[in-house]
Amino acid sequence: MMRTYAMALGGAGLLLSASVVAAFAAGTEKPTLPPDPPKFEAQGQVDYVSQADIFEFKALPDYHEPDWVTKNFVDAGKLPPVKDRLPKEPLVYKKGNMVDGLGVYGDTLRHVIGGRPEGWNYIGGQTQGWGGIDIGLSECLTRSGPLFEIKPSELQPLPNLAKSWEWSKDGHQLTMHLVEGAKWSDGVPFTSEDVMFYWNDNVNDPNVTPLNGAKPGTFGEGTTLEAKDDYTIVWTFKQPFAKQYLYQMAYGTFCPGPAHILKPQHPKYSKNTYDQYKNAFPPEYMNIPTMGAWVPVEYRPDDIIVMRRNPYYWKVDEAGNQLPYLNEMHYKLSTWADRDVQAVAGSGDFSNLEQPESFVEALKRSANPAAPARLEFGPRIIGYSLYPNLSANGWGEPDERGQAVRELNRNEHFRKAITEAVDRQRLGESLVKGPFTTIYPGGLYSGTAYYDKASTAYYPFNLESAKAELAEAGLKDTDGDGIVNFPAGTAGGKNVEVTLLVNGDYQTDKSLGDGIVAMMEPLGIRVILNTVDGKQRDALQQAGKFDWMVFRNQEEMTSVVQKTVNLAPVGPKTSWFHRAGKDDQLDLLPFEQELVDVVNKFINSGDGDEQRELMKQYQKLYTENVYGIGLTQYPGALIINKRFANVPKGTPINLFNWAEDSVIRERMYVPTDKQGNYELHAQTLPGAPGSAGPIK
Repeated sequence: MMRTYAMALGGAGLLLSASVVAAFAAGTEKPTLPPDPPKFEAQGQVDYVSQADIFEFKALPDYHEPDWVTKNFVDAGKLPPVKDRLPKEPLVYKKGNMVDGLGVYGDTLRHVIGGRPEGWNYIGGQTQGWGGIDIGLSECLTRSGPLFEIKPSELQPLPNLAKSWEWSKDGHQLTMHLVEGAKWSDGVPFTSEDVMFYWNDNVNDPNVTPLNGAKPGTFGEGTTLEAKDDYTIVWTFKQPFAKQYLYQMAYGTFCPGPAHILKPQHPKYSKNTYDQYKNAFPPEYMNIPTMGAWVPVEYRPDDIIVMRRNPYYWKVDEAGNQLPYLNEMHYKLSTWADRDVQAVAGSGDFSNLEQPESFVEALKRSANPAAPARLEFGPRIIGYSLYPNLSANGWGEPDERGQAVRELNRNEHFRKAITEAVDRQRLGESLVKGPFTTIYPGGLYSGTAYYDKASTAYYPFNLESAKAELAEAGLKDTDGDGIVNFPAGTAGGKNVEVTLLVNGDYQTDKSLGDGIVAMMEPLGIRVILNTVDGKQRDALQQAGKFDWMVFRNQEEMTSVVQKTVNLAPVGPKTSWFHRAGKDDQLDLLPFEQELVDVVNKFINSGDGDEQRELMKQYQKLYTENVYGIGLTQYPGALIINKRFANVPKGTPINLFNWAEDSVIRERMYVPTDKQGNYELHAQTLPGAPGSAGPIK
């Protein structure tokens, strides 16, 4: 039986390690291939295209804008003509790639979000509330969201503020050419000075700690960046042809801020402290200059943020119409759960449906012909894992019990016991009935381009085998109370108790946490929930103060080419659950070192075929050694009001970026006969930075 199985898997490309084969003799469960996900007819199918099908940079014979802008602002002498506000060669979106063709001006996109803005200094560390606000305000050197449409064989980041680039012959230098003549929303030119201020005084200033964005090691150790002129920058990498870093130059890692506004507040150029710099632009500060399609013009605490069209936006359609088509954006400040409710009800227009508990009701509502919203389901690229803290080197300063749990986490038999005690089918069904969830062994999602089923080792639910693995790990119930004990001399031989860190902001996370508690009890492990809000969860995770955590996987498990360093502990702080101690040293397990080597080879490779083979190796190492314990995976759905046009079929809510970026909101429009009266500041434009609001 064992021989037959090994041969079958060998032919499929999955070779079992000696440790796995040895475990079979102990009466434990052997791995198998994961089951295929159930068919889900509601998933949209993507029509793949080339980059050149979406846009190009070029000058057009003439340009246009909303009539009211020309009449109220250009003719009144308040704005230059639109042709003078655009770059020499604007980014031109092609009609052929627009689902519903060229659009018309007008209307509002109404978002509902659960976050609250700290202010507008995104590069200095302030959150702007999430939910697509920052994506609407920021533009980055490259763009990744629309890549879900790109043919897999042609996959690479899209040009954006960097309109083109070329590599030196030795591959160590990357010369980028910025969009010449593009301007901030206040009319000040965007130049390499904005890029260099971000790089020198934010990314590489250790006192600036962005919540999201580039860090000194994001582009490899020893990387330098310099400006050759106003529209040319040059990267120098130690690694030749570091094409992987182009993905890191997209949202939200390399999105420069307005140096002419931010720089005077930076401590290097003022008497401010770093806290004063970070908080110099609170939510009440209106009309912050942006490169994005919209600009904030009104903020009411715990109520709404209103953004109006950027009169200097540097993108147009093929007919020369300056984008965006939509005049206004609303962000109602509520809760994340309310976002789904309002989108389904029609009082909101856009939501990323991520919580499976809402799937059935949302589908029922959208199936009604009179329903205001429709659902666009994408691939199964939302998933959760149970991650054990593998750092036995002092990260998080664990007590005696915590240190003992860390040592258990590092034991392969212990991890296999945990994964075999998880009934993934039951976990998924506890979230939602139907063909939504599927068994997730861990590692790369089945809905991603790099997934290889034959390289995926799945340990099915088998409580007896799990107990045998626990015995192999040296754990026995020595006091007869149903809970196994630490070995004598370890943590006083007490019951094995594990704390599980859970984000209490989401019902899915809480349900999965409850499921783990229930499933570990018959195995003989007591799990104690530490349910906190998302901000506390992030702080505890970053500090290493957890034994296990239920964690929704990040971009590295979906696109793979983004945040690739997070796939393994390639650096002291790149892994979510295994980081260096105070001595900045990692205590890698042997298979982890193999994972690190594979990930580094992937980053250094520019060959697509080689990268796919490397990810097969990664998946094999990850799942065979139970690096993380996969729980469940399922699709997300974009909820969009039916009045909106130019929303691509099968748009994923988060693959290469969130759906707010993937749908290319600046191209979305509402046909004239469907437009509503939702604008709060009709026929106005952003005023001067810091002024009270829009101008008429």
